Amino acid sequence: MAEFSSTEQLRQQFVQTYIAPMVTDSRVVTAFQTIPREIFVPAEFQSAAYQDRALPIGAGQTISQPSLVAQMTELLQLTGTETVLEIGTGSGYQAAILSHLAKQVYSIERLDVLAQQARERFKQLNITNVVVIVGDGAKGYQSKAPFDAIIITATTPQVPQPLIEQLKENGRLVVPLGNRLMAGTKLNGALHLTNHGLVEFVPLITSHQ
Repeated sequence: MAEFSSTEQLRQQFVQTYIAPMVTDSRVVTAFQTIPREIFVPAEFQSAAYQDRALPIGAGQTISQPSLVAQMTELLQLTGTETVLEIGTGSGYQAAILSHLAKQVYSIERLDVLAQQARERFKQLNITNVVVIVGDGAKGYQSKAPFDAIIITATTPQVPQPLIEQLKENGRLVVPLGNRLMAGTKLNGALHLTNHGLVEFVPLITSHQ
């Protein structure tokens, strides 16, 4: 029990130091206070779970630094009623955060081993509104489209056209384009994105790679 209390305290201190000062949506702060990041990192990195940095999760992939996850999450401007598509499940941490902020999350992961690990973590945390699909994220998830919001958690030179088509009119999209974090809205069938700073992500894995 003492170990759990210590970890809980560490998480709350981390959120107050790195997350709360940079976001305006209190629901985002609450989500970070609730979700235990240590569950989403390999055992050998759990001691670093509440450092604000990316960590390896295997298969050449990483879990993003929490402050960047918070920034991308807030840029989606979720109210709690949305159906969200995430491209790149990875460890599942971003989807777990989204589960507290949206009605339903569909998350696509190219690597089966990561998808299965994420499903097990969601089950452990009793997260029931996230569905993980193994597939090519660049193709989106047509059977559940259109989506209120789409978040791409790997860098890509351009937004794949199927994702633009599967985003609702006035829907929000957040994506690392190269080394720039871009976010914006779909208006009259086209994306209107603005730059939100420099970032570093692993590349989006598609069926062409």
